[in-house]
Amino acid sequence: MTLPDRLVQAGVELLEEEGLADLTLRAIARRAGVSHGAPRRYFPTHNALLAAIAATGLADLAARLEPADGSPPEDQLVDAARRYLDFAAERPGMFDLIFRHDLLAGAGGNLRATSLPLFATFVDLVAELHPAEAELRATALWTNLQGLATLRATNALELLGTTDLDPMIRYVVRAHTG
Repeated sequence: MTLPDRLVQAGVELLEEEGLADLTLRAIARRAGVSHGAPRRYFPTHNALLAAIAATGLADLAARLEPADGSPPEDQLVDAARRYLDFAAERPGMFDLIFRHDLLAGAGGNLRATSLPLFATFVDLVAELHPAEAELRATALWTNLQGLATLRATNALELLGTTDLDPMIRYVVRAHTG
C-alpha cells in the first residue's frame, strides 16, 4: 500500500472511531506511523486529505445505492432510501464528512463527480414514479432523508416513540412521488 493510501486508510479508521472533530493531520499521521509533516507531501492541505477520505465514503455509499433490478420503482426508491439511512447510521463520521461541502469545496478529489451521481440515482428513481418535477421532488426527498438521518443520530426520533423507520421511509417516498 502506498503512503497516500495508508494516510487515507488511517483517516477513514480515525473518522469511524473518533469522528470528524478529531480528524487532524497529526492524528492521521500518527495512526499511519509517519511524521506529522509527511501528509503534506501528498496532500497540500488538510482539506485535500479530508476530500480523499470522503471519496472512499462516497464510493461506498454509491455502491449501496445501486438500484436492484426487477422490483417496482417505488420499492427500489424505498430500498435506496433505507440503504441511505443505514449508511448514515452505520458510518456516522463518514456521513458527516461527505456532506460537509463547506470543508470539502475546492479541496480536490473531484468530489462533485462522485456525489452528483448519488443524487442522480434518486432523481432517476423519482422520475420513474413521477416524471414531472423529478429533480425538485428528489431534492425534497433527499432533504427529508437527511433530516431523518440527523434525527436518528441525535436520538430525537426515540423521543417521539419512533424507532422503526420503515413506515416513515415509505410515507416520505410516497409524499414526494405521489
